[in-house]
Amino acid sequence: MTINKKTVNLKLAPDDDFRFSEAMRTLRTNLLFSGSKVKNILITSTSPNEGKSTTSFELARVFAESGKHTLYLDCDIRKSEFAAVHRVRGEIVGLSQMLTGQVALEDGFYNDPKMPNLDMIFAGPYSPNPTELFEDEMCEKLFRFIKELNYDIVIMDTAPIGTVIDAAILTRYADGAALVVEADVTTRRLFRKSKEQLDRTGVRFLGVILNKVNMTKSGYYNSYYSYHKYGKKYSKYGYGYGEYSKPKA
Repeated sequence: MTINKKTVNLKLAPDDDFRFSEAMRTLRTNLLFSGSKVKNILITSTSPNEGKSTTSFELARVFAESGKHTLYLDCDIRKSEFAAVHRVRGEIVGLSQMLTGQVALEDGFYNDPKMPNLDMIFAGPYSPNPTELFEDEMCEKLFRFIKELNYDIVIMDTAPIGTVIDAAILTRYADGAALVVEADVTTRRLFRKSKEQLDRTGVRFLGVILNKVNMTKSGYYNSYYSYHKYGKKYSKYGYGYGEYSKPKA
């Protein structure tokens, strides 16, 4: 199978924070130890603005940097800001157009020369009916096509499962799912609701990614947690990984 990859130049965050880099490598290692059959990893969150997309993309980057042939798939066709945040210029096509047959599947892939091992599929224009698109046979056809391309890792960045049903539908194409929660903000009730929603799909639960950790607090967080300055939009983000990190009560 062949794809017609187009070239883009993303605005990337400076890679100059050792603690952040170490945290992302730790997350990558933990996911690798989940098993050799865990290749399609679905990332979701309990609610919007928890840093899910930044976490998903940076995770895809560290997989690619380690030599893994990686695909970042932006499935948040309701409210993706990925292209805007990374200042993607020019006309691009994305997932919503691929699933509606507006463009051929092989024409929706992109690559930034700075990251030769990382391919990307953008979300594309907003769709008013993502649930129907993800349940359509064209979506199944896309994931069969992706499988034939033999990626080592596919990171699926999906809409918050605590808000909409999209991520639950897409779990049928995932080997495992991880849940992003915001430190000191996500409530136990919302975490439980989101976790139960994932459990009902039958997908393997890989763990929780604790995000936006306040590094000025002492104790409590170990060396696996870090922060990352991601411009004005993302401020200081903390990253960590744990089977059941405890959200705020």
